[in-house]
Amino acid sequence: MNDVQASGGRGQHLGAALLGVVGTTVLFALFARLEAHWLALGWVAMVPWLAALDRARSAREALGLGVLLSVTFTAAVFHWFPGALQAYSRAPTAVGWALFLLVAPLLQLQFAAAALARYAARRLAREGQGWLPPLVGTLAYVGVEGITPKLFADTLGHGLYASEWQRQGADVAGAPGLTLVLLLGNECVLAALRAWRGHGARRGAWRPVAGLAALVFGLSGYGALRQAQVREATRVEGGLVVGAVQANITRYEKLKAELGAYEVVRRVLDTHYAMSDALLRDGPVDLLVWPETVYPTPFGTPRSETGAALDAEIASYVSERGVPLVFGTYDLEGEREFNAAMFLGPSSPGRAPERAAYRKTMLFPLTEWVPDLIDTPTLREWLPWTGRWKRGPGPRAVRFTLRDGRQLRVAPLICYETIFPEYVARGVRQGADLLLTLSNDSWFTGTPAPRLHLMHAAFRSIETRRPQVRVTNSGVSALIDATGAVVAEVDDDQRAGLTMRVPATAALTTLALAWGDWLRPLALALAVGLLVGVALARRRARP
Repeated sequence: MNDVQASGGRGQHLGAALLGVVGTTVLFALFARLEAHWLALGWVAMVPWLAALDRARSAREALGLGVLLSVTFTAAVFHWFPGALQAYSRAPTAVGWALFLLVAPLLQLQFAAAALARYAARRLAREGQGWLPPLVGTLAYVGVEGITPKLFADTLGHGLYASEWQRQGADVAGAPGLTLVLLLGNECVLAALRAWRGHGARRGAWRPVAGLAALVFGLSGYGALRQAQVREATRVEGGLVVGAVQANITRYEKLKAELGAYEVVRRVLDTHYAMSDALLRDGPVDLLVWPETVYPTPFGTPRSETGAALDAEIASYVSERGVPLVFGTYDLEGEREFNAAMFLGPSSPGRAPERAAYRKTMLFPLTEWVPDLIDTPTLREWLPWTGRWKRGPGPRAVRFTLRDGRQLRVAPLICYETIFPEYVARGVRQGADLLLTLSNDSWFTGTPAPRLHLMHAAFRSIETRRPQVRVTNSGVSALIDATGAVVAEVDDDQRAGLTMRVPATAALTTLALAWGDWLRPLALALAVGLLVGVALARRRARP
């Protein structure tokens, strides 16, 4: 009978643990939609898992709950990625899913780290130190995210983008700062529920409830204040008029197989010329912008006479229209090829055209770049779709002349680079007034990815308090202001030109811009320090 009871007890314990993982996964899947009506879920999503974690009977069990949540979280939030990988590589979708879930514990390492840290703190905590496990677990979560090799640089704080006020808090410590606030809020909810269920201690529930209210209203109040300050620093008059072209011509390799390489380039250029001319006819434009790799061959270092003629044609177009152009192309240095943004200005009589190139540095692993350490013929044979671009020298501010003679300094970004806050901040620190992003999200058309990428870009504007022009080949192209609001856009899988009127915004400083990613190293150090300090104190207290 005792064996039956023990077996039933273990089964109930396991069922409760799994229910906690499932509950948190479902809540995260809804919260990750970045829709305002799911916003409140971010403040409670971790509660089921945390409650299950606090019932873990061993470090192994706690680790298992962390690993399991990393897998279910990855499957629920990034379910679109294996299909996009199949579209790019032609590998079977099942293989993509298997690999993706296999590396999920590494990509979401913070769940396992927080689980182990919380369990260790629970074992070490003495009477009156009930605050220790929640605090250590929260700090470990935030800190470990800073050393986790995440493909998408995701963090829970991104879900607060749906709140116009709460997202403004990212100018203090970036999205990780919002994650910290959310995790503390979840701890308050869990503590309040436990106090309420304690019957005799119900009067103590007011403290965590008050803590939750302080977090929510404090973050919202700060955000309202900062938003008002940014809007006060924004002038309606003056500014910059940008003509953005989203031609929605995708899958160049497929088109090349059908039409031939020259005809594809011809179609792409003629379409962009025509759409740009339509924007110029609608009114004065200070700058034209075309998306990433729109000219899929080296510019300025042609490989053939035909390439030289096309280069000259683009330069002639810029000179005849009298408008500077930024467009995505390739840049060569010897045998090294770079994904680049080319800045081309109209030539003055007797002078060569103004020209500058920015080379992409943060390349997506394997699809764009292979580390030299593992770049072998065997790997290329196994993964024929792997990229051969080289990494650029890093962020820089590019200065060039507009059609009316004004000087503009921008921080160029190409696609994947927008998800790296410190990289973007380093470009802005060089004096950039504007973030200028060229992107190619065509492999993710029809998935949540283009919107998620847009959300990342918006956080870069909040953190640096710089407006952003974002131009993609298939969407979402957008103008983002310094509060992270999308002022104008062309949606995914659409063809349209867009005139973006970028208001003049006084340069504002933020802690996130000045100090970069300061919170996560501090959080990790505090988590380790607290655990070590409590362990030493416990050891000294032994008789």
